[in-house]
Amino acid sequence: MPTIYEFIARLLVITALFAWINHRYLRLPNTVGIMAMGICASLLLIALEIVAPQIALIGQIEGHLRTMDFSYALLHGMLAFLLFAGAIQIDLSLLRARAWSVGAMATVGVIISTVLVAGLIWGVSHLLPQPIPFAWALVFGALISPTDPVAVLSVLKQARVAKSIEMDMAGESLFNDGVSVVLFTVLLSAAMSGSGESGIDFGRIAELFFIEALGGAALGLLTGYIAYLGLRSLDDYPTEILILLALVTGTYAFAQNHGFSGPIAVVVAGVLIGNRGRRLAMDDDTERYIYEFWGLVDEILNSILFLLIGLEVIVVQFDMSLLPLAITAIPIVLAARFFAVALPMAFVGFKQRYVKGAVPILTWGGVRGGVSVALALTIPHVDSRPQILAATYAVVLFSLVVQALTLPAVVRYFAHPTRDQE
Repeated sequence: MPTIYEFIARLLVITALFAWINHRYLRLPNTVGIMAMGICASLLLIALEIVAPQIALIGQIEGHLRTMDFSYALLHGMLAFLLFAGAIQIDLSLLRARAWSVGAMATVGVIISTVLVAGLIWGVSHLLPQPIPFAWALVFGALISPTDPVAVLSVLKQARVAKSIEMDMAGESLFNDGVSVVLFTVLLSAAMSGSGESGIDFGRIAELFFIEALGGAALGLLTGYIAYLGLRSLDDYPTEILILLALVTGTYAFAQNHGFSGPIAVVVAGVLIGNRGRRLAMDDDTERYIYEFWGLVDEILNSILFLLIGLEVIVVQFDMSLLPLAITAIPIVLAARFFAVALPMAFVGFKQRYVKGAVPILTWGGVRGGVSVALALTIPHVDSRPQILAATYAVVLFSLVVQALTLPAVVRYFAHPTRDQE
């Protein structure tokens, strides 16, 4: 069994090789190309073992992948850096202007989608040989409903959308992790206890949400402001980068250990640094170095993350009998996403203006990614786990490959691309 250092070294070598091949020959968006090659490599290895089982490659590679727990690596490590790298790019004035829209979709929208996905996937599964209990259907709804901040921010780099839609997509994806993780945690606990839907304490869910979300936001404001004071007191970019690394790791670790939402805390701290810190605590040279550093961190971790998504196909080991459920999950999640966008937008329509084509663009732009896969992989080995994993992977692969690559065409079809302030 390789050491952690050896595993990371191999991962970086594979990532660099795939990135070079993609840039040289495939010319797909970097993350999509790397993930596609990871999936192809996984499928080729699986096929090779079927043809020549004596090679026994899959068991060895699966052991290497389990050396680095994907769920733990993403949810307790990589996600903090990726969220912060995205949050410092957010314009606070635009976020304030879209606060009603972002808030509604990041909370009410996730809840609507969770319930709709659960009801539909439960109904469809009962038409198939392996039905999913409703409690586990709710677990699937919770993990697949939030848009993935890493994937969404990657997609926004490729599509020219109106600034209002861009802020709705980016803001929602950055803030809805807190809601989804609380829902997932509580619903998973209810499903594991066997209490099912009748035993779910919605008051407890609301209490946990406010503790985690508001506590995380307050923590992010506090630590972000302390870091801002540190940045303002000096003019030395290596030290300032070190302060920001300490901000990200310290804030996320403290939040995780004290029952707050780590993602929300890091996002709030990042927005504060990216706005107040950028204007009042950085000169031009420091700002350039800091943003180039975090841009590089974002690119490297994104590439590694999407490679891992592709390679995790080996660990998941799909049963072909689950293919009908997996394929059906794609239109179910898209339909739920439509209502999760349209209903909150109708509710806050008196407060917020929307550009032409906002609903279909936000629906199609609701990309799922590594967060959904990581949450699905944390589900213990119960009877419904294979169905949930198959459905999760089908939705994530469809959204990362089909939705991500076709979003610019969807934008051109429904609304003329613009960079105005609508």
